[in-house]
Amino acid sequence: MKYAVIDRGDPLSIELKEKIIKMAKEQGLILDQDHPDYVISIGGDGTLLKAFHQYINLIDDVAFVGIHTGHLGFYADWQVHEIDKLVFAMANNKPHIVKYPLASLEVKTTYETTQYFALNEFTLKSVNSTLVAQIDINDEPFEMFRGDGLVLSTPSGSTAYNKSVGGAVIHPSIDMIQLSEIASINNRIYRTLGSSIVLPKHHYLDIKNIQQQTILISIDHQAQMLTDLISIRCSVADCKVNFARFRSFPFWDRVRDAFIDSNSLNT
Repeated sequence: MKYAVIDRGDPLSIELKEKIIKMAKEQGLILDQDHPDYVISIGGDGTLLKAFHQYINLIDDVAFVGIHTGHLGFYADWQVHEIDKLVFAMANNKPHIVKYPLASLEVKTTYETTQYFALNEFTLKSVNSTLVAQIDINDEPFEMFRGDGLVLSTPSGSTAYNKSVGGAVIHPSIDMIQLSEIASINNRIYRTLGSSIVLPKHHYLDIKNIQQQTILISIDHQAQMLTDLISIRCSVADCKVNFARFRSFPFWDRVRDAFIDSNSLNT
């Protein structure tokens, strides 16, 4: 079995990477950073997002495993003191593969159309002024958005920026994308729906830059500025990301541990 390791770059993560490589070699595992079967991410959710984009061209063939070196992460199953258990499990046990939906983004500019994938979320904001964007759903005009910005999330990313702006937390077994507003303007002149929109697979929405604004887009925290954006088509991707589960860690347990004080359950 072949594996790759991606670390956050801090001293602890680098040290853990070296230990894992040594233990994996003793277990007969093969280090292959180019064509792995498993990708081990050491750090936090940001490190795993980085690993996801690094191996996006192999997305159907690799499975990700997360080790968190700080706070509990939504994509990380293992803690620092458990790396020996993880390496042993990788060498001796067959994992349960969990598949999470991705968002597909077709970014159309004056010169080209480029496809991206998001594991967590995609955000869109105007650089110098209030964002004005037309939202179409399945080629039908839906609303004219005015406000600070828009965030489009996957189910697994629904617990991130989406949740902070009032979006719903969605279980990642559901194939969908969610569009949430960031500080929309709503008065007697301008009006939006004012709540999140959930679209199933085979539906799509278009965000149109009708005022030719300079737009800042961020895909899983990878930002770029576009001066010639025409539109962005958002949908559920045909491909999915694979996570290798060597032990059970249900999604709702992750949500509870991240956002709810367990002591409150006893009051």
